[in-house]
Amino acid sequence: MKKVIVIGATGSLAAYVIEALKAMDNVALTLFARNTNRLSIWANEGCTFVQGDAMNFTDVKNAIIGQDMVYINLAGNLEVMAKNIVQAMQETGVQRIIAISSIGIYNTPLKPILKPYRALADVIESSGLQYTILRPDWFTDANEIGYAITQKGQPETGTAISRKSIAAFVANIIMNPESHLNDNLGISKPIY
Repeated sequence: MKKVIVIGATGSLAAYVIEALKAMDNVALTLFARNTNRLSIWANEGCTFVQGDAMNFTDVKNAIIGQDMVYINLAGNLEVMAKNIVQAMQETGVQRIIAISSIGIYNTPLKPILKPYRALADVIESSGLQYTILRPDWFTDANEIGYAITQKGQPETGTAISRKSIAAFVANIIMNPESHLNDNLGISKPIY
């Protein structure tokens, strides 16, 4: 049984990731959010709820204890949150993290709106943890699965990608945690 914590569980992308992971037999999910009332859709799904704030190190550390993998998709002061999560993982011995950043974080000049997402990626890349950073294009609600991957340093290609596609990719990594180790990947809908 893989124990996976979703930090930022009330986000629009997280709902798709949770749905993809719930379809798997060997995943035990912990959902971490500031307001667990917003997670009521998952109340009878066997998930564990943890109410906490990613800005609070103690909340994060207590939630990460005993987990096998950490998945994060957050907004706000991402540098502080990433530092809390990384420190908590280091102190509890949890090694595997999957983090959602954003397309365009390596563009020059860097748009101010993307600075927190760049800080998140920088903190995780320098953490010594086993990471996969995803830099998705804009999200859509399309009912489709299809994605193109680009490595860090390659031109980002493709177009807006469905949340369902990102969730499928994340679920694949969780099922195969040795895949995409220490990769920083652009993910988008392929252009045919």
